[in-house]
Amino acid sequence: MLQVIELRCEYKRNPLGLDVKRPRVSWKLSSEERAVVQGAYEIEVAGSPDFSAAEWSSGKVQSDQSLHVGLTGLEVVSRKRYHYRVRVWAASGEASEWSEPAWFETGVLDKSEWSAKWIGVDKPEEQWKNRPDTYVERSPLLRKSFEVGQGVKRARIYATALGLYELELNGARVGEDYFTPGWTSYKHRIQVQAYDITPMLEEGENAIGAMLGNGWYKGPLAWSDHYCLYGTRQALFLQLHIEYEDGSEQTIVSDESWRTTASQILMSEIYHGETYDARLEIPGWSKPGYDDGKWEAVAIVEQSNDPLIMQENDPVRRFEEIKPIELIKTPLGETVLDLGQNMVGWLKFAVRGEAGAEVVVHHAEVLDKDGNFYTDNLRAAKQEIRYTLKGGEAETYEPRFSFQGFRYVRLTGFPEPIRLEDFTGVVLHTDMAPTGSFACSDPLVNQLQHNIEWGLKGNFLDVPTDCPQRDERLGWTGDAQMFIRTAAHLRNIAPFFTKWSRDLAADQREDGGVPFVIPNVLDENSHSSSAWGDAAVICPWTIYLCYGDKRILEEQYESMVGWVEYIRKQGDDEHLWNTGFHFGDWLGLDSKPDTYIGATDRDYIATAFYAYSTSLLQKIAETLGKREDADKYAGLYERIVYAFHREFVSPSGRLTVPTQTAQVLGLMFGILDEQAKKRAEKKLLELLEESKHHLTTGFVGTPYLNHVLTDSGHNDAAYKLLFQQDYPSWLYQVTKGATTIWEHWDGIKEDGSFWSKDMNSFNHYAYGAIGDWLYRRVAGIDTDEQAAGYKKIHVRPQPGEGLDWAEARLETMYGEVRSYWKRTDNGGMELEATIPANTTAEIKLPNAKLETAKESGSRLEAAAGIASVRQEEDGVTLTVGSGRYSFSW
Repeated sequence: MLQVIELRCEYKRNPLGLDVKRPRVSWKLSSEERAVVQGAYEIEVAGSPDFSAAEWSSGKVQSDQSLHVGLTGLEVVSRKRYHYRVRVWAASGEASEWSEPAWFETGVLDKSEWSAKWIGVDKPEEQWKNRPDTYVERSPLLRKSFEVGQGVKRARIYATALGLYELELNGARVGEDYFTPGWTSYKHRIQVQAYDITPMLEEGENAIGAMLGNGWYKGPLAWSDHYCLYGTRQALFLQLHIEYEDGSEQTIVSDESWRTTASQILMSEIYHGETYDARLEIPGWSKPGYDDGKWEAVAIVEQSNDPLIMQENDPVRRFEEIKPIELIKTPLGETVLDLGQNMVGWLKFAVRGEAGAEVVVHHAEVLDKDGNFYTDNLRAAKQEIRYTLKGGEAETYEPRFSFQGFRYVRLTGFPEPIRLEDFTGVVLHTDMAPTGSFACSDPLVNQLQHNIEWGLKGNFLDVPTDCPQRDERLGWTGDAQMFIRTAAHLRNIAPFFTKWSRDLAADQREDGGVPFVIPNVLDENSHSSSAWGDAAVICPWTIYLCYGDKRILEEQYESMVGWVEYIRKQGDDEHLWNTGFHFGDWLGLDSKPDTYIGATDRDYIATAFYAYSTSLLQKIAETLGKREDADKYAGLYERIVYAFHREFVSPSGRLTVPTQTAQVLGLMFGILDEQAKKRAEKKLLELLEESKHHLTTGFVGTPYLNHVLTDSGHNDAAYKLLFQQDYPSWLYQVTKGATTIWEHWDGIKEDGSFWSKDMNSFNHYAYGAIGDWLYRRVAGIDTDEQAAGYKKIHVRPQPGEGLDWAEARLETMYGEVRSYWKRTDNGGMELEATIPANTTAEIKLPNAKLETAKESGSRLEAAAGIASVRQEEDGVTLTVGSGRYSFSW
């Protein structure tokens, strides 16, 4: 039976507070039949879930489109819930029933509708010393009581802050989101969150309260005494709308009528942790009936409403809870908990003791080679929790406005005996829906996959950070573009990177240059390195490829053009990029002593990425129907490639830069002619032999290395690299007990010593980009560039020596794609493939012969759902429709 399932609006199921005036909806089809394709659809939108009075209908539309379908002609208004449903007709004529209804609710769409004021503390209790890491500001509490009448129909809070905020209503926490309003380019964009608080209201007196923290807005950021980068004052902005059954409406806003006092949080910073005095807790402060007569009046904080936007990104939420696996007494006599996993979030603990007693918690990623607690790699970040007991019964605590990156926890002041059950690691990250997995027959590679996933979770806390523990935690553009395709397999990252890309455009320089980090908190000279700034083009293009979303290309088009045109103006020759600062092949192992930059010529890297971004921009212009621009950038690309050959390729076709990364970039970006391509492939194999088949690549070359080897016919060499276990290799970290991806190949050296203390993160996702090769080459799941979003799917597994089986699953916007291959005892192969409805796929059976290959025991030509079959030199290629298939050969 044909069904329409999993309706979404702007990627989200039943989104509250949508800030999109032209909303789009998507759906999936479910059918047990093979080769199901949608032939037509109808969408209906109504103001009530029973659809008794439809407000808009598409009518029957002849189309196979089921992703990002615009509700053309529907004029949405602020703060209204729209219910919608979909039915479809298959190309075969079969019709579905109406889907289960879904809804979206708009937020405040017009800034003129804001009536709230920004409120804060008149004179913040603060103390400045010599350094920002000793800066102290006590978190304030703000509250207001208000009356609610009978017959509440619905109630919504729209709130944001300068800094971070948490809300309480009638003594209960509002919502499940953390670190609100998130980190954006605050001068241009401040997100507003929407909350449905209808069931929380009571007839009669009610009370709302807020607690504020410095967060990214005001606290220390980066490593150069940066603080108060966006402003000097915390502030709350809140608007509460209550609609009654009789049609009347009541609005409560943040204004001069609110009251404030200091809270029990004496200090709270992203890097440094939290200081909490439970003796200062104020019972009932956010409940009705509390007497706030001794509190002070709030102050009005000057702040424009122009940056206000409704929430774009998925929120940060709490997920797993991890219990410690061991209590350790270190050689230095310290008491340390081992949680068994390098994680990001905080430690929740229970403690009992006398009033005024203090317990202290420090967080670290590793122990040193002697087994002692190690924090040197945190640099100035304290990652410290100080908790003063109120005394009496057992007390439970967890932070509010600070997160830590850690596996080990040092306990000071806790009464004996220490009980493991009193401690819990709480994992927090952006609430991105899980979409993909990978597993295989090798346990070390499975641990590598585990580490990749945890690297993503630890560094996707509202922005894509480089690391989550030291005094950095910034949205480095290079790291993001290197890892984005891997991330897109594991999670639905479209809202996450849509929000981040908009911040990139907001922070982009007038001349088109792109800051090193987004949101930008560095100085005016920290911008526009090749491979880093190229995130402006690569990230939106990747979102389009993986989700079929043209809107992000439309929105970011000016930013992408700005970046390519910035490059064009930099070089001595507008077709070469040979000026300015570049990170180069960052942390390449062929670097000179006392430098982090690999040996590959930086002009070579810059010009290669110039060509790559220009080629992508040409494709994007073509995709958007910008024919003139497409021709313009096609011509520019050809001239860049010509200049590249003139500068970096000898007359005989040899690359003049003899490094692994140089060969990899030339091959991956397709900028070499046939002669140079063959020589680069040969040279890359020679360089691998010279290094005893180990990589020497850094951040720039590593993501592409195995792709290039497999795609050039040297899959055996790619597998050999994967399975290396000594330094440098992906599995070396695994053999050293890593549970996340490291910043350095030898973060922990063979003798147990550390690479360095100034830059040695043990949770750094960049080298986890090997995941992309595992998913798209080993398992073989990919999208066709001409039918983005997995409308046309490729399942082309590449088995290699060392694996008996591999499996990947990917929940695309159309449904699940699965590839599972295994070797059989008789020397044959089996492949199970799942293709979702309303898509087609090209499936490759590697090294198969047409006369012996079968699908579910039948000859391929006789199997349902298979449209075409052809024998090729390296196997059999099939074109199939949707369904589950089981091949053997």
